[in-house]
Amino acid sequence: MPEVQVSQAGPAVRLFTGFAGFGAGSVNLALSSSVFAASAGPAAPPAVFAGVLAGAWGLALLAGAVVFLARDRLAGGPWARNVLAGAAAIHLAAIAFTPVNTAASNLSLTQLSALLLTLMIIASLGWLQRAAVRQRGGGQADERQLVRAAPAGTGVRPGRLLLAAFAGAVLVAGITTPGLAASTAGQYAVPHGGHNNLVPGGHHQP
Repeated sequence: MPEVQVSQAGPAVRLFTGFAGFGAGSVNLALSSSVFAASAGPAAPPAVFAGVLAGAWGLALLAGAVVFLARDRLAGGPWARNVLAGAAAIHLAAIAFTPVNTAASNLSLTQLSALLLTLMIIASLGWLQRAAVRQRGGGQADERQLVRAAPAGTGVRPGRLLLAAFAGAVLVAGITTPGLAASTAGQYAVPHGGHNNLVPGGHHQP
């Protein structure tokens, strides 16, 4: 790929990676709330641990996305993609081994959204890593410092970047929204337009 094309696509892919990180973090937090809501009964301790783990991972993804977009640096360095691959494997196992026609099966869509978003992050980071190697003319690129702004003399076109950012945001939202809606937090969310429909007691109408 020519260097100019890499420099044009790099900022758009970085934005897409950050969007996917925000989406994956939000879905994992929703997954954590669903696990906590279903943690009653004899299986409570393992479920609570799983809920804490999902919540911590969601917060880590959100913080990592902020750092990545603000500093063009991958938090965690070379280990980050290995951790992401492990998270994707956990989501895949949760989908594969969740019994059908049970209350937990409602989380399969949330798990699937988290899996897809995680795979999107891994794929985007891989693209950025290969682009960094091409810009340096071969050799090993720094995992922390992926693809920074375009090299001197090759300006990024704002219109194309805006269109790419919009398309990436729509794609991430299209995957994130069903996962959030399938979670416990999504099922108890107040419908849009219903926030002002209050009964005298101050509660929302059913």
